[in-house]
Amino acid sequence: MAPARTPPRTGDRAPPSRLGTVERAGPGDLAILVAHRRRMWHDIGAARARAELDRADAAYRRWVVRETRAGRFVGFLVRGSDGRVAGSGAIWLQPVQPRPGRLARLEMPYILSMYTEPDLRGRGVASRLVRAMVRWARERGYRRVFLHASKAGRPVYAGLGFVEGNEMRRDLPTPRRRGR
Repeated sequence: MAPARTPPRTGDRAPPSRLGTVERAGPGDLAILVAHRRRMWHDIGAARARAELDRADAAYRRWVVRETRAGRFVGFLVRGSDGRVAGSGAIWLQPVQPRPGRLARLEMPYILSMYTEPDLRGRGVASRLVRAMVRWARERGYRRVFLHASKAGRPVYAGLGFVEGNEMRRDLPTPRRRGR
């Protein structure tokens, strides 16, 4: 979840029945997963040009299809009784290096592409999605779930027990094109 502007909270959380149920996304939900991811990138200010978002959408669509077929991608939705999707997110079973101990599996569940419709933010949609994804991972024997949070999403995840880790990064400059 990554809103640029969050509407003020009214203090009344919508009852779960009004927000709908958390369900696994199916093949017919690919368009909404892609659309929500696009809006997520837009809201966090990571991609501004329409052409850039169009390219990312096409690449993400192909990637989701490939990863779903391989059993490494599972989408989740909160769908209201009226059929409207209030929010979405996904788990990707990301390959990791072999390690000893309780995290010895060769993939780790990574939560990604979290998005809640703007008029429904602050009502528990993202929390419900994350709880369902954590439950999905725990039921399959995974011992850790991780994610990268936007500034706006950090309080949601912290409230669900996520802690900041020790990951470091270094952004690399874009390579210069060589003359022909």
